[in-house]
Amino acid sequence: MDDLLYCCKLIDTSENSELAVELLMALELDFSSWEDREGGVNYHTIFATTEEEIQQKKQFIEELLPIWHELGVNISDLETFSIKKEDWTEVWKKYFNVIEVTKRLVIKPQWLDYKQKEGQIIVEIDPGMSFGTGQHATTNFCLKMIDKLAKDAKVKTFLDAGSGSGILSIAAMKLEYSDIHAFDIEEDSVRIAKENIEKNGLNANNVNMICSDLANYSLKNTNQEDGFDLVAANILGHVLVANREKIMSFVKKGGYLILAGILETQFEEFTGQFVKLGLEKICDFTEKEWKSGLYKKI
Repeated sequence: MDDLLYCCKLIDTSENSELAVELLMALELDFSSWEDREGGVNYHTIFATTEEEIQQKKQFIEELLPIWHELGVNISDLETFSIKKEDWTEVWKKYFNVIEVTKRLVIKPQWLDYKQKEGQIIVEIDPGMSFGTGQHATTNFCLKMIDKLAKDAKVKTFLDAGSGSGILSIAAMKLEYSDIHAFDIEEDSVRIAKENIEKNGLNANNVNMICSDLANYSLKNTNQEDGFDLVAANILGHVLVANREKIMSFVKKGGYLILAGILETQFEEFTGQFVKLGLEKICDFTEKEWKSGLYKKI
């Protein structure tokens, strides 16, 4: 008796994710769906009991894609694979890969094997309740900038504003920033972030991480009352601009600010408000509908 379950993965980038679900249900297919809220992508997995059957279903779906596209359903990257039947509830793990953020900084889920190259730093993060797995464009940009500035001997202190899963703080710890502080508005996120720090073989007590919203966070809780060398603010754009003066106070003169979580259509308007307060843009990056930037306080 075959103990394998045969699967076909569909990546769904439709604006209305419910459309694909309704079409798959109308075809009376056995399937499951999983939403990656961080990446803004939905994944549907069709199941079959034989390899021949799953190949037939894959071909059938491929033939329907042009019609579905006219209906506003954007399905791509059909891929077949097999898993043990008892592992079917973990099929969503198939959707996560190792991410080589830079030549030396790598993000990976705990369940995946990866042959570490000489000089590489590995951060292990599993998808959970908190935002931040490295999959999202804004998180990825923050990680790149943290790695880049870690090479500057003058940049040692770090504030993670809106810490989510703690991925940025973990990267900063492994890249040897000397004084790291973090906050998030959600108590669950703070708890999960501390757990993630420990899972990476680090001491969570070495990060001053608290539950706070942006408006009420104070540098009095730190020993960096003149500001931090680097601040990463990966928070929704409208929250950033509404608290821009507060965020600016977190950055020391000559220090750096990463602004992320801003829609490309709003980026110039929102970041222009920060530039008026005394920032110089160093670089920016656009991926999909998101745009992020690195700035220096002058």
